[in-house]
Amino acid sequence: MSKTIELGVQGMTCASCVGRVERGLKKVEGVEQASVNLATERATVTYDPAVTTPQALLDKVRDVGYEPVVRQIELGVQGMTCASCVGRVERALKKVDGVVEASVNLATERATVQYLPSSVRPGQLKAAIREAGYEVLEEQAGLSREDQERAAREHEVRHLRRQVLFSVVFALPLLLLAMVPMLVPGAEAWLMGTFGHRAMTALNWVMLALAAPIQFGPGLRFYRLGWKSLKNRAPDMNALVMIGTTAAFLYSLVATVAPGLFPAGTAHVYYEASGVVITLILLGKYFEAVAKGRSSEAMKKLLSLQAKTARVVRAGQELEVPTDEVLVGDLVSVRPGEKIPVDGEVVQGASFVDESMLTGEPVPVAKQPGAGVVGGSINGNGTLTFRATRVGADTALAQIIRLVETAQGSKPPIQGLADRVVAVFVPVVLGIAALTFLLWLILGGETALSFALITTVAVLIIACPCAMGLATPTSIMVGTGKAAELGVLFKSGRALEGLQDVGVVALDKTGTLTKGKPELTDLLPLPGFERVSVLRWLAAAEEPSEHPLARAIVEAARREGVAVAKPESFAAVPGYGLEARVEGHLVQVGADRYMTRLGLDVQVLAEQVERLGNEGKSPLYVAVDGRLAALVAVADPIKEGSREAVSALHRMGLRVAMITGDHRRTAQAIARQLGIDEVLAEVLPSGKSSAVKDLQTKGHKVAFVGDGINDAPALAQAEVGIAIGTGTDVAVETADVILMSGDLRGVPNALALSRATLRNIKLNLFWAFAYNIVLIPVAAGALYPAFGLLLSPVLAAAAMGFSSVFVLTNALRLRRFRPPVQPQARARSPLAPAPL
Repeated sequence: MSKTIELGVQGMTCASCVGRVERGLKKVEGVEQASVNLATERATVTYDPAVTTPQALLDKVRDVGYEPVVRQIELGVQGMTCASCVGRVERALKKVDGVVEASVNLATERATVQYLPSSVRPGQLKAAIREAGYEVLEEQAGLSREDQERAAREHEVRHLRRQVLFSVVFALPLLLLAMVPMLVPGAEAWLMGTFGHRAMTALNWVMLALAAPIQFGPGLRFYRLGWKSLKNRAPDMNALVMIGTTAAFLYSLVATVAPGLFPAGTAHVYYEASGVVITLILLGKYFEAVAKGRSSEAMKKLLSLQAKTARVVRAGQELEVPTDEVLVGDLVSVRPGEKIPVDGEVVQGASFVDESMLTGEPVPVAKQPGAGVVGGSINGNGTLTFRATRVGADTALAQIIRLVETAQGSKPPIQGLADRVVAVFVPVVLGIAALTFLLWLILGGETALSFALITTVAVLIIACPCAMGLATPTSIMVGTGKAAELGVLFKSGRALEGLQDVGVVALDKTGTLTKGKPELTDLLPLPGFERVSVLRWLAAAEEPSEHPLARAIVEAARREGVAVAKPESFAAVPGYGLEARVEGHLVQVGADRYMTRLGLDVQVLAEQVERLGNEGKSPLYVAVDGRLAALVAVADPIKEGSREAVSALHRMGLRVAMITGDHRRTAQAIARQLGIDEVLAEVLPSGKSSAVKDLQTKGHKVAFVGDGINDAPALAQAEVGIAIGTGTDVAVETADVILMSGDLRGVPNALALSRATLRNIKLNLFWAFAYNIVLIPVAAGALYPAFGLLLSPVLAAAAMGFSSVFVLTNALRLRRFRPPVQPQARARSPLAPAPL
């Protein structure tokens, strides 16, 4: 059957645009009709859903040069218990016309939906979830979504605790009454001999009185949800529990009320198989809910960083207002020990600020007028006044929280395996249960009905796919949260999974391995000249120049407390250097060819020049009054942590490459200092993506690390792009992983965490699948012919609950992850002198 949807299209300006969009859409296979309206900026498309998808239509609109209007919404979904629930909610949402993509996460209990606002409204999405048998967490005025979800989770934990306690009160005596006659030798014979059949009949009625409150009290949740799943032809865990416990309860009820319907000696009751099973499953769900709350601990820490109020200076007075009422341009005052409420720039005061929760760096950062501050960081011992530059959802903390939430809610490719299995798992289990019942009924002899019932209930209970649904999202949730604590942001689960497959890490040089800002590293005066005097003359000669090397020399002089005067005259010598008159002296600065032109012999410094060149430094000569006065070297210093990062990557078995536009000799010198394996030098800015592609053609999966605008194509080309968070917005937007602190040691830490998380996921999936593969045949009675062993439904329920708790506790082990490289950053006041 054909479907008709409306797409919003932005960017059309004339009839020619309309024609281009229409022709493009009609070329998509499966499109029967396409009509575009310029006034409403909408395209109405009739298509065959068996041939094409809304996503293909959106891609075509982009291909022809326009932007389709797509919205994304996140909805809290309550009532999901297993992977089958996730699949049912996703299918229900995808059936709504106008939904492009829907992804549901069991661990976070959220549905992320991309939809066409011209074809569907959020209310329709909520209705689809409710029709599938689940509830939507509606927004409440005055509460953030996070607060609402936390309150809902706490309510669920309290509700489950009450249900468990209620069930235990009845289940413990029920279990004792059922087990004592079997466990105590001669107990059943003594009862029968002393009181006759009346004793057993009375015992059955007592057990019925204990089992009924559990079955139709806390057990009603399984009826409510299980019946909805059966009605929607998508049976889930609740349906399995409902069918299994109801079968055991009804069989026992008939055996109690009308024992004459059964052959003599076969009217056994199995109330414990219903009451105790429900209790154990609820206990497992309670532990699961508690563990889920712990798995979002990192997100709670991030959310707790947000200051509730801010002290704003308006009309000369300090006013305390809610943080969301701070406006861009407001002056905000922060006292010692207080949280900085929003992002801004310091205009008054000096202090040290703890930014460790945002960047992972352990040492406070010095702040003075002109420095930037980040909302969520903690002010130290000084009072600061700053001008708000980013507020609300635009602050760095808000963006970090949004990225972590997106990553926690996303599905890595490995999740596809679990999804495909779960899609057919429950129907297959129902088939196995039916087959088990029939086989035992046929082959079970005198106790066929009892054995058939016990094995069928055990199969239904033990096969609940809770662990499968939790295996991947809980690990992703804990892993990305731990990464955020370390100052590493993964934008998606796909990035987290992709990073562990990388074989080569390619690093940009300037701003990534190095500071990206030249510094004066060496000043070697010749005999007859004093170092301080040469530095003073040199800095004065370079003062009028805006060249980065000149700025480095001037700043170095000022850091040493040398007064930098203005030269009496200044002239650039194109292709050679400069000359200036300072304090009556003629100062000439340039390369060796300039000195040769002046008739000066530079061979006396040949050994020092070679050494500096091998260290990746750029040598310059200084002549004063026609005499060779000094050799100076300027270099882009290697960032603190670069050596440790490269060494750590080598220890992890990775190959490290450097991509730079620098001269090959300089690049090789840096590579030697850092131990880099491969150097791609003299690469034009536009050629960095081609350099990455060259590495990929050698069979490597590449992670590229960069910080500049010109790094964006290479970040996109690599399997995983890693951006230095202190770099440009373009690089950060393009990358898959962001290092908030700009410390390169975050790269091996991110890789190690990626590997640890994937190992955790694989162990979870192995446990979830192996548990079912091994125990379903045992529950069906496969061991009975050889060993006389049957798996009790009570043990099956305990094993099922344990499997979910195991998966969650295994995921929580990631919270104890220790990074292979610990940041060793040191904060230094910008006022303190730095040695050359």
